[in-house]
Amino acid sequence: MTDRELVEHFLETRDENTFKQIYRRHTSALYLLALRLNGGAESDAQDALQETWIRACRKFADFNWNSKLRTWLSGILINCVREIYKKDRKKNETELVDSVFSRNGYQTNKDFDLEKIIQNLPSGYRKVLVLHDIEGYTHEETSNFLEISIGTSKSQLYHARKSVRNSLSKGQEIER
Repeated sequence: MTDRELVEHFLETRDENTFKQIYRRHTSALYLLALRLNGGAESDAQDALQETWIRACRKFADFNWNSKLRTWLSGILINCVREIYKKDRKKNETELVDSVFSRNGYQTNKDFDLEKIIQNLPSGYRKVLVLHDIEGYTHEETSNFLEISIGTSKSQLYHARKSVRNSLSKGQEIER
């Protein structure tokens, strides 16, 4: 069944198995997005994911299918991440960015190293890099999700890429 068919069936029947199919189809990608946007903070990613599904269930009937379901769910998730970030920011006015690899030293797993570098980017850089380069959204979509201008999206992406390159070139070589 397509996403649309599943959602329509779920709205008609409120069948738990139908919801589980939708959930299983999209949760792993949404969780990874939340984890990356939250800089690796698992509890915040889980909170954002849970809130995303709660909101999605309430708003499925309002979804007009002008985009893919995953895009719509990602938009909800990004708003949840933003709200968590604002709440955390109020608790702690300064964002702590640890130096790359400082907690565990050098790691030999290429994917883990890159994820660690991404986690340690400043929040704005990280969000634009994840949405544009990893998730494949355009600058227009990214700017809409994050409520920033397209120019800011492009600038943040430039600086994020530059920061990643600098981190990789400062002796933290990645095994090939």
